[in-house]
Amino acid sequence: MTAQPGTPEPLWLVVANVVRWRRYGDGGQELRPGTKAYRGGAKVYVVDTYPGMGHEQVTTIGRARTGRWINVDTGSRHLHTFRAKQVHAPAVLRRAEAIAVRPQSPGEAEELAGLLERLAARYRETHHGAPHPTPCLCHTCLVSQA
Repeated sequence: MTAQPGTPEPLWLVVANVVRWRRYGDGGQELRPGTKAYRGGAKVYVVDTYPGMGHEQVTTIGRARTGRWINVDTGSRHLHTFRAKQVHAPAVLRRAEAIAVRPQSPGEAEELAGLLERLAARYRETHHGAPHPTPCLCHTCLVSQA
């Protein structure tokens, strides 16, 4: 399938969602919705990672709280449900092209999604050494209740 003139070719990227609630503050006893840049539950496209830092930070493209498309580095612990997807959205493709995102094969995207899912879960658990507040609405607690 070829793209129309002026439209970038579809890319395989890792897609994730922002956690609805995240632990914050001293010992993680406070809860905040989403992140500073993204609403909780927002879909983001992971366009780059920092392997030398253990993938703790990832570069994402997504709709900001204001509704505008943004590129921002965010902690992988604030994302969940990583999956590989072929992206056709022109706004995402234009931003990816502007920052020279390296195209991935479907297999590479799936492998990276699996790795990021495992690491993000570990980082969510180890970032705050203190026990969870009661009641806790963080992603880990919400998922374990279901």
